[in-house]
Amino acid sequence: MGRHFEVRAASMAATAAKKSAIYMRASKEIYMAAKRGVPDPNSNLALRAAIDKYRKQCPKDVIDRAIKKAQGGDATNYIEGRYEAYGPAGSYLIVDTLSDNSNRALVNVRTIITRKGGHLGDVSYNFEQVGILDFKYTGDEANLEEILVFGDVDVKEITVEDGVAEVIVEPASFAKAKEVLGENGITDFEAAEVTMKANDEITLEGEDLTKFKELLDLLDDCEDVQAVHHNVSL
Repeated sequence: MGRHFEVRAASMAATAAKKSAIYMRASKEIYMAAKRGVPDPNSNLALRAAIDKYRKQCPKDVIDRAIKKAQGGDATNYIEGRYEAYGPAGSYLIVDTLSDNSNRALVNVRTIITRKGGHLGDVSYNFEQVGILDFKYTGDEANLEEILVFGDVDVKEITVEDGVAEVIVEPASFAKAKEVLGENGITDFEAAEVTMKANDEITLEGEDLTKFKELLDLLDDCEDVQAVHHNVSL
């Protein structure tokens, strides 16, 4: 069938694999949020946040199945884990896992990082936990800041560029920020989650950048990995 078909087929397979990985992560996170509280996003803030996080990344039926699985009393239990590591060329990583086997999760993460020249170690000092909300916005930063501050939101940083706003808030203000923005007609978010943000970023080039991207791809393919935070500007 020719090289063109082989390349296209490989690309489609890679895309399908990436989608499958996202769907799996969404299912686990939404399932656990529903299982820990009532399976109703109107009453369960953690569940609502998990749904909002993945709403644009996976079909509604993936979300619905995860909630129904929790409603059905499924006994599966996923354990959260967090591993800090030094990656190649001065990179730092924090890897969050959600797995039914914490020993396997540790081995998988450590093996992947070691394979790319890194090792586990304490790097949390270079990160802080923040709430991030990205959305389309045609106003200016001053107006947006006024809306949020008057709404009693603890704002850390606001940027508006090319019609897209990014609002960074203290984690405790994340739900309040979404509420205040919603009251002002902003309900569709490109991204909305509490995450880890590097205090300082580095830029990699050439072989170092290639190796780092390969590391991210391996972690992304790992069934136990839920999220990867790093200090590399991509």
